[in-house]
Amino acid sequence: MKLKLDIFPDLAGLMEAEFRAGERAVTAAMHAAGATLKSDWRGQIADAGLGTRLGNSIRLATYPKAGDSLNAAALVWSNAPVIVGAHDTGPLIRSKAGFWLAIPTPAAGKSARGGRITPAEWERRTGLRLRFIYRRRGPSLLVAEGRMNSKGRAVASRAKTGRGLATVPIFLLVPQVKLRKRLDLARDAERAIDSVPGRIVAGWDELPSA
Repeated sequence: MKLKLDIFPDLAGLMEAEFRAGERAVTAAMHAAGATLKSDWRGQIADAGLGTRLGNSIRLATYPKAGDSLNAAALVWSNAPVIVGAHDTGPLIRSKAGFWLAIPTPAAGKSARGGRITPAEWERRTGLRLRFIYRRRGPSLLVAEGRMNSKGRAVASRAKTGRGLATVPIFLLVPQVKLRKRLDLARDAERAIDSVPGRIVAGWDELPSA
């Protein structure tokens, strides 16, 4: 008598199929969680009025670069971490080089490099000298003797008679400033992390077993 034993279904094949399905589910879940977090952070930055340029500094990378893995991961970060981090934490800012922080008024205009102009750059650009005015209450000032142009910027007066000449506040001087917290990145990050297990389970169930 000859006996033959066949094991059906193929357990080894089923285990391999489940392993591959798990790899696909984990990888898809990390891709989706990372993409959602990137979108949420960009949305926060836009809603806070910080501009699309800063929002576009939020980037996403997923690993592995190709293929699927049970160890798949997603990394979301900013190319401008100092700026984004400051709006996320609301730090107290003090001057590094001196006693005062110089905050430009609208009359100062903007830096040629973009962003806030410094007192030294303003003097070089306009040819005017800044004068310090101490105030016991409220911020002290750096002012200049000039005239206001059509754009509301302080410029040198061309009139020999001094017509239109005025003392214009160019910078407000404060010892420190508390930046208002405008972002809550941890909230969205925690939400993305919490979504991963459910994404994996849902994705695994949707995939074929073989």
